[in-house]
Amino acid sequence: MTSGKKRLSYSYYPGCSLHASGREYDISTRALFKALNVGLKEVPDWFCCGATPAHNVDELLSLSLCAKNLSLAEEVEGDLAVACAACFSRLKTTQHHLREDDTKRKQVEIAIDGPAALGKPVKHILEILAREYGLAKLEENIKKPLLGLKVASYYGCLLTRPPGVPELDDCEDPSIMEDILRALGAEPVKWSHRMECCGANFTLSRPGVVLKLSNAILESARLAGADCIMVACPLCHGNLDIRQKEIKEMYGANSSLIGNIFGSDLQQSGDTERRDLPIFYITQLAALAMGVASESLGFESVIIDPKPLLKDKQLL
Repeated sequence: MTSGKKRLSYSYYPGCSLHASGREYDISTRALFKALNVGLKEVPDWFCCGATPAHNVDELLSLSLCAKNLSLAEEVEGDLAVACAACFSRLKTTQHHLREDDTKRKQVEIAIDGPAALGKPVKHILEILAREYGLAKLEENIKKPLLGLKVASYYGCLLTRPPGVPELDDCEDPSIMEDILRALGAEPVKWSHRMECCGANFTLSRPGVVLKLSNAILESARLAGADCIMVACPLCHGNLDIRQKEIKEMYGANSSLIGNIFGSDLQQSGDTERRDLPIFYITQLAALAMGVASESLGFESVIIDPKPLLKDKQLL
């Protein structure tokens, strides 16, 4: 006899990065939801949400791009699941602004030639895992607990801010990532830079800024004793993964004091070797814990190979 409880099922907006540079995020998201028996159906004919570039150039364009995607999402049953932090931020921001401002909403409706569909909840996969699927059930389904893995949870700029818009967690002191990690058997580390900016899309226009900011994040995680960093944003993943070789060349093979970049008073540990830090998406670690084969999680697509760390922790 079945319990009659309805299976969780979501519409899904992957966004551009997850079909290109962040493909491993999309692959591991689909693999994780399949392992958890949670439905995930891609929104038909979705297109770019505009992310930060559109918002900086033309607010009406940015709002209209997101509003049209929200309208397309109405064709698929279930709340809208989003993995990319930037897409999540822009879709939630659009809902917030158009609910609060009738003038903007009417302008957008003219631009998209139809009503703004604002009723479908937009949910980041973090809140789906932690609250709707639930930490207890997540823990029950673990096949390979991530024991011994020390993880720095990196929220970055967009997941919880600005206040009152994403509504994912406390905007200055979130814990949702750490809660999920504990459920998976991993050990979240306490560190100073989990909410700091990595430089985001300055990666092409101001690479020096990105190297400086990303170096501080990586150094903070190392000083806290982290084996790796976990992210939920393709831009953050790219900056922290791809740039490590450049950072090592710029700042030397040994770790250096973070100094006063962010007013940090962290002191250098005895081990000054600049270790490579694998950068994982939340879905890669969660899927691995659920017993999904590592070959199905896109580990071959990253620059800093995570497999030696995972083998050392007996997770492969």
